Amino acid sequence: MKTRLLKDTDEDIRIAAQIIEQGGLVAFPTETVYGLGANAMDADAVRKIYEAKGRPADNPTIVHIAEREELGRVTFLVTEDMKTLMDRFWPGPMTMIVPRGEYIPYVTTGNLETVGVRMPENEVARELIRRSGCVIAAPSANLSGRPSPTTAQHVIDDLDGRIDAVIQSGPCRIGIESTVIDMTGKIPMILRPGYITKKDFEEALGQEILLDPTLNRKPREGEDFHPKAPGMKYRHYAPRAEMIIFKGDRIRVEAAIDQERAEREALGQKVFVIDFDEDRETVAAHEIFAMLRQADREGADVILAAALPQRGVGFSVMNRMLKSAGFNVREV
Repeated sequence: MKTRLLKDTDEDIRIAAQIIEQGGLVAFPTETVYGLGANAMDADAVRKIYEAKGRPADNPTIVHIAEREELGRVTFLVTEDMKTLMDRFWPGPMTMIVPRGEYIPYVTTGNLETVGVRMPENEVARELIRRSGCVIAAPSANLSGRPSPTTAQHVIDDLDGRIDAVIQSGPCRIGIESTVIDMTGKIPMILRPGYITKKDFEEALGQEILLDPTLNRKPREGEDFHPKAPGMKYRHYAPRAEMIIFKGDRIRVEAAIDQERAEREALGQKVFVIDFDEDRETVAAHEIFAMLRQADREGADVILAAALPQRGVGFSVMNRMLKSAGFNVREV
């Protein structure tokens, strides 16, 4: 299969929508990362997503809608709390876990009775959904386990020849995937942190929001689980190089990175350093996946990264960094 390269023009979005209608796969931009889309109600089409990505069958997709009225095609239950969050955060980088509607096949949900749904902010994405005439299942448009794609070139690097088309548009505005919040329990729980934070949700709902207890910690020996949302696997977003995160006082962290770099380079290794300013967490979110991919392109043997404070969006970026490194952390 030759992957067709499309532009974000009206005519090319129409062509992409036809591909979706016919059961094909199209990668498209969102404000978070590029998604790999198929008709969410077509089980055979969604299976092609898993095949193209090499994605484990128990890792659910997220269903994307263009308008709130389409929510009824995805779930049979819309609570007042859900409406409050939709009013505040849609369109935007929020995925809600809701009960699965009868028209959503189990392959789309990873065999769960729940489904993730979001309304993207990106107008190219929403126009693609509108024109395709269906809600679109779309995980990130990368090979499974690799850093998520924030440019069309990242998609092409991973999936060229595996999918029908890519809509080439600008870099994604945010750069990390949507916040996933589970709305099926008594108290809403964040399963994947993102640009919308725990504090944002608590202010919107006027109540405490839970964080999944597995977030930002290394799994215990023998621990296994079935992910209720994408991005919950232990090793995820991984570059090809070994990655080490240095955590502690900033001055000591930078000294430790300098020392490790010198030792590695003395061994003839190529070193790539990631060191974001602690108060520029949104920049870190925008750049983290692009930097991991840059390290791969440059043939890095090891990536040395400075930890960010785990607050606000920094907590979300650290979630990606920890999984990228397989929780290889050095306290200094």
